[in-house]
Amino acid sequence: MSAPLLLVLAAFGLLGISVGSSRLSMADALQALLGTGGDNDMLASIIWRIRLPRVILGALVGSTLSLGGLVFQALLRNPLAEPYILGISGGSAVGAIIGILLGFSRFPGVCLMAFSGSMAVLALVVFMGAGGLRLKNDALLLSGVMINAFCSSVITFLISLSQDSRIHNILFWLMGDLSLPDLAQAGLLSLIVLPCFVVIFRFSNVMNLLLMGKEAAQTLGVNTGSASLILLICTSLMVSATVSYCGLLGFVGLVMPHLLRLVLGPDHRVLVPACILGGGAYMILCDILARVLPAQGEMPTGVITAMIGAPLFIYLLRRSRI
Repeated sequence: MSAPLLLVLAAFGLLGISVGSSRLSMADALQALLGTGGDNDMLASIIWRIRLPRVILGALVGSTLSLGGLVFQALLRNPLAEPYILGISGGSAVGAIIGILLGFSRFPGVCLMAFSGSMAVLALVVFMGAGGLRLKNDALLLSGVMINAFCSSVITFLISLSQDSRIHNILFWLMGDLSLPDLAQAGLLSLIVLPCFVVIFRFSNVMNLLLMGKEAAQTLGVNTGSASLILLICTSLMVSATVSYCGLLGFVGLVMPHLLRLVLGPDHRVLVPACILGGGAYMILCDILARVLPAQGEMPTGVITAMIGAPLFIYLLRRSRI
């Protein structure tokens, strides 16, 4: 199943490169990427300096958030769990904003602050689960709503303390922004998240066993404590890195794992690479919609992900209570 998803990712990536204020056909975009489109320096500059980095960044962010949702759903054994709903993304945003207001560089300063915020929220979620990693649906959702509300109030407070031009940029960034990437940023983010992808894939069979329950997994030789800790740290690290670059993009970790699980089944050895490829394609598609739907300019990509993901969350919540 990875080959079809890889083709979908490549097709959406090529479409993302061709869409913009200067419209290109997909054939022209492909020729420009391959260097066979003539000597149009302006076109090459637009593609290599603006559109290609944006597509790469979108693919990395979508893969990360989709995979993060899959890991949290496996560890908590709850199909509604994902970084945004649990407040992990909100905690990362608080940490990132503190780093921005303190004047830290994007890496490592803002990324480390975002990671600290995500780990603080994660510790709070685990504590609210009475020290375990198995929360009931009601407790999980209520804790996520509470933490998100608290993080939002902290974000508003921090923004109110700033009196310079960074306020507008922070507000747009909070809604999920993929509009200002470059190849260096995309490359740096890939150095953070790709090793996490590898670690999570190595634990894919462990996640299968964890779905059977903690006791059953221990009987089969799994050190559930260390495995859960490694997965949580890797997931929080990669999610906080994407938040520090792109802001809050909600419900991606809910939409893609759910859809792929319906198609491919529950085996995480299949779902992990599928979420990486499918999540990247999904985020590129959402970013394309954010660019083409407004009559002028563009909207934050997080608006599109929320418009798609929130109704699905409500549907899943209602179905889980039936």
